[in-house]
Amino acid sequence: MTEALAPYAHALAALGGWAIVMLVLIPVSVAGKPRGRTESGHPVRDYSDPAYRRSRAFRNAIEITGPFVAATLAAILVGASPFWVNLLASLFLVSRIAMAAVHIGTENQTARSACWFVGLLCCLGLALLAVFGAFAL
Repeated sequence: MTEALAPYAHALAALGGWAIVMLVLIPVSVAGKPRGRTESGHPVRDYSDPAYRRSRAFRNAIEITGPFVAATLAAILVGASPFWVNLLASLFLVSRIAMAAVHIGTENQTARSACWFVGLLCCLGLALLAVFGAFAL
């Protein structure tokens, strides 16, 4: 690892970890037969259906991937505080693993929303670090 990137090792590991989570969610999302399908082929919205929850967990992960990757890389590139970049990227990864587990394994909307919100706040924090870092004097 280059000397310039070494301070961001945890954030870079979180990016790699997120890639692994996504790769695991791909086959998980299509496992099993849903109770019903929409015209587009996706499982019918029914949180009591494990196939729907698995599919939804993957689609939800897809939705946040772009903002997480962009915000993390931008924060690293502008030289934002490694402490905060590493903390927020690592916390994002933990919150999203927890969210996937809650989403797939339960129908607990409150826990799922709490995990989602933590991940969202981490992305927002990373994006703000990038924007403020870009305009730092």
